[in-house]
Amino acid sequence: MTIFRQAIAVLLTIMMIGGPVYAQEAPAAVTSDSGALDSQVQELKQDVLNLNRELFVLEEELLFPANTQVVVFLSMDVGKYFELDAVELKLDDTDVSSYLYTPREADALLRGGVQRLYTGNLKTGEHELVAIFTGKGPSGRDYRTGATLNFEKNIGAKFIELKISDRDSKQQPAFVVKEWE
Repeated sequence: MTIFRQAIAVLLTIMMIGGPVYAQEAPAAVTSDSGALDSQVQELKQDVLNLNRELFVLEEELLFPANTQVVVFLSMDVGKYFELDAVELKLDDTDVSSYLYTPREADALLRGGVQRLYTGNLKTGEHELVAIFTGKGPSGRDYRTGATLNFEKNIGAKFIELKISDRDSKQQPAFVVKEWE
């Protein structure tokens, strides 16, 4: 459990302990003013949710600082010649991510969704990203192919997109790996 999650747990524990203690100290005030107490509880819940959101953002910034961050996204266009089953990612010959898709997830990608496949840290310099796509190709045949991108990681975040689209001229899927500017 991270330190941020522990902080949330401590806050929730304090809130739970604080509630009954308040009720025991002044039971008449609590029963006569239960509406005010409910609104205070709701405000505290909202404060905890806001704090949790802020802690999540801080945790992301600490784990993946912008100057070393690399993020890989996946998108699909059309999908007439390829049904996605799985994607594997290798970064500098190291497996960093693999994902199996349900039909519902693949459909969401076909409808314009974008999935964040990987977020990690990289030192500056030359790197190689290899994506291996598995699925059903034209005529329902098993299809497995890869796409590679050699890129330079500078200071600052690097965003890379894996895009699966249809190539109507060849009636084949096209797999493109590109850097976002």
